[in-house]
Amino acid sequence: MSRIGKRPVDLPSGVEAKISGQTVEVKGPKGTRSFTATDDVTLAVEDNVITINPRGNSKRARQQWGMSRTMVANLVTGVTAGFKKELEIQGVGYRAQMQGNTLKLSLGLSHEVNFDVPEGVTVTCPKQTEVIIEGSDEQLVGQVAANIREWRKPEPYKGKGIRYKGEFIFRKEGKKK
Repeated sequence: MSRIGKRPVDLPSGVEAKISGQTVEVKGPKGTRSFTATDDVTLAVEDNVITINPRGNSKRARQQWGMSRTMVANLVTGVTAGFKKELEIQGVGYRAQMQGNTLKLSLGLSHEVNFDVPEGVTVTCPKQTEVIIEGSDEQLVGQVAANIREWRKPEPYKGKGIRYKGEFIFRKEGKKK
């Protein structure tokens, strides 16, 4: 039995959900999102609660049960509160700034890095060493954060690079004489 799948997804006030076939469409203050579940689960909306149940007792149905419930819960969270990732930039001369829909990064390379922000995500730079990525799609927000971090991952000797806020970087000791 899936412990995650058993729990129903509550719909807060101001959020509507429609099910047509295997597709769940959730509307909320931050937009509309949808998810298409596999044929291994059944979806139902009753009294502002979405329930997901497996069809049969096969291993695949049980796997899809918990995953489908999590995806639906992420839709509800995305249209109400949204998702947010924060990045910190550390290093001498490393900085970021927004120009229109482009994030300009100075990361010690011979050129500036221009990162085009995809639709559905908003990127802000409150300080030159902070980047905040927000959106209603958790996968897209995480992917954009990972793509930005990929330009300069934190290195273990001085800790320079782009890191997630609160991320611990294991530090190594340098050479000895």
